[in-house]
Amino acid sequence: MVLNRALILGALALTTMMSPSRGEDIVADHVGSYGTDFYQSHGPSGQFTQEFDGDELLYVDLGKKETVWRLPMFSQFAGFDPQGALRNIATAKDTLDILTKRSNSTPVINEVPEVTVFSKSPVMLGQPNTLICHVDNIFPPVINITWLKNRHVVTEGVSETSFLPKDDDSFFKFGYLTFLPSDDDVYDCKVEHWGLEEPLLKHWEPEIPAPMSELTETVVCALGLTMGLVGIVVGTIFIIQGLRSGGASRHQGPL
Repeated sequence: MVLNRALILGALALTTMMSPSRGEDIVADHVGSYGTDFYQSHGPSGQFTQEFDGDELLYVDLGKKETVWRLPMFSQFAGFDPQGALRNIATAKDTLDILTKRSNSTPVINEVPEVTVFSKSPVMLGQPNTLICHVDNIFPPVINITWLKNRHVVTEGVSETSFLPKDDDSFFKFGYLTFLPSDDDVYDCKVEHWGLEEPLLKHWEPEIPAPMSELTETVVCALGLTMGLVGIVVGTIFIIQGLRSGGASRHQGPL
């Protein structure tokens, strides 16, 4: 998909900080953002999310007009009416139209995203795992994330979060790929964004310790055997010296 420039408006964010009440400076222990939305002319498209401590709780599918929970189990304990989100998006759209006319359609400044790829759990060959592609410093929030396995596009086992806001008005996003580690496979997270002159490929492959050669195994075994024999000889010497010392003290009479 070709990415075109867009005008961005982030609006209507309600943030709650929960912290012990003290007379000193307040440091938030937990932060919940209940209603962060933006609308942009690219697409056009928009987004409405709720987060807690930087993790996505839910987003509203604007096309289907329904709430989608990041973890389905959350819907058993809470509910959210998507109509409120749709009203917020409509307000953001109207505001964007007004600002676009006043600014003479000035394009936004494209930031360069930062990409990191890592595994969810320590890698063990043949054990299911998840690769995580963390894309940071995203602005504007229009990006393509594609997974490659041995340079071929992967579509199964792929998912990603919504755009998650940061304090500096940029965004970050996570892409996920479930996979079965093998020493024959390598992976890449491909990121396309207006801030990049060309698609960025972040490479990942399992770090598997090199097998020990036969010569190395022989040397290690020989060293272990030698150390064991030395320990036996030294222990025998101490025992003999102890027995001799004890015998000499018994034969020595009083002065």
